[in-house]
Amino acid sequence: MPGTGIDDDGSYPWIPLVSLEKMEQTEYDVLIIGTGAGGGAVLWRLCEQWGANEKRIGVVEAGGLFLPTHALNVPTIGNMGKMFQIYNNTKYVQPVGIQPSGMPGAKKLNAVGGKTLLWAAFAPRMFTPDLEKWPISISEMNGYYNIAEEFMQVNQEYSEGSYFTDIVLKRLRGYGFIEAERIPFATNLQASHDGLLNSTVFFSSINFLAASLNVRSIDIAIKAHAAKVVFNQGKTVGVEVKGPDKKAYFIRAKTVVLSAGAFESPRILLNSGLSGSIGHYLVSHSSVGATGVFDRSQFPEDLGVLSILIPQSRGNPFQLHLIGPGPYSAYQFEVQPLQNNLISSINAYGVVEPKFENRVSLDPNVHDEYGIPKLQIHFNYSERDYAVINQMAQKLMHAAGTAGMRLLPQNDPQKQITLAPPGSDNHQSGTCRMGVDPSQSVTNPYGEVFGVNGLFVADNSVLPTLPAANPTLTTIALAIRTADYMTRRYS
Repeated sequence: MPGTGIDDDGSYPWIPLVSLEKMEQTEYDVLIIGTGAGGGAVLWRLCEQWGANEKRIGVVEAGGLFLPTHALNVPTIGNMGKMFQIYNNTKYVQPVGIQPSGMPGAKKLNAVGGKTLLWAAFAPRMFTPDLEKWPISISEMNGYYNIAEEFMQVNQEYSEGSYFTDIVLKRLRGYGFIEAERIPFATNLQASHDGLLNSTVFFSSINFLAASLNVRSIDIAIKAHAAKVVFNQGKTVGVEVKGPDKKAYFIRAKTVVLSAGAFESPRILLNSGLSGSIGHYLVSHSSVGATGVFDRSQFPEDLGVLSILIPQSRGNPFQLHLIGPGPYSAYQFEVQPLQNNLISSINAYGVVEPKFENRVSLDPNVHDEYGIPKLQIHFNYSERDYAVINQMAQKLMHAAGTAGMRLLPQNDPQKQITLAPPGSDNHQSGTCRMGVDPSQSVTNPYGEVFGVNGLFVADNSVLPTLPAANPTLTTIALAIRTADYMTRRYS
């Protein structure tokens, strides 16, 4: 509906958008592909550092306007159970690549904000001894963790005062799990005051977009599928993008940042004619889980939530989470029913060995609706991976028993613990990993692709290894670091 700000489907665009036709007429200093955790972080940091200067920043996103905030901030969704119903609905979230796949559990959400709209908001730091093997100093990494945590409002106060957590923590710490702690959540728990509305409790990349738009104007196009990056004599000159009408647009850019995720970023690079280690060293957490019950009579009337992390430690290359009760670890308007048994979940996420043969590749004979070759995912667990899976299953049973949690049979009455299909964790990483050796890495330690001036990657794919923690906080910290490098270089 021209002139009204209302789209043809009757919806109001809650973020300013431009057309690909307009973007094609502009040369951008920086063009960011993707609006998830990495892309949002790069955008925010560039805007913070550059302010309202003359630099031109563009963003293209393959998805559309799905949710204007994290799902748990939406009153009509309002609990973890309903959020995961959305996540499991193939109308919104689809499997990745050609099926059957080496990672049958992997899914994609094409939307402004990406999968941060539906993530659990767990935001721990990675295991320090593993980070010591990365091409970044620990002191610098900690500095960028601090910046990321401040913006994301990471804290352990979410479960403060919850007797459910307090009592189970005491049990675990008293019997062998001294490292157990409250889960650090990316949640803004500050009260609204003096007209300042703190309404977005759970963090999503939409927060980055909002903060960026508060500083300067940005050209953002949606339903715009990046097909390939275009180079001239080793220098990035732009990106070919397919619009909703399947028409190809060429958007000129001096610098391009790929933040499309561990599947789409290597897909774009491979379709651009690059090779080497691109797409290789694909990793994702192995995952085992169980459902169990706590006896309600063991806890006081004022229950609260269960929110416990048992982090990775030496000799234990995995971490465990205890979450409950049921879908009410986060909820809004619903009345939580009184239950004699408190249904809760316990899950473990294990480190997977990076292997060259675990990879994504393009199938030249199968194309998507935009004419872009589809991905084929090649992935298998190694013997070492299965050893970690067995070890964490045993530790999960031990932790559940120590916590006072009685495990319930799963689909198989003889089994209480299930191994999730590969990719179910949605922590895929490594396919454009950073390093100092171009023969074994895709980018340098700042995320710039070897051999191509002005082409960066800022998403999970740059992680050289994947320790047991959720990678979102780490990816955001690295993306902020990449943006700082770009700021110094282009100022």
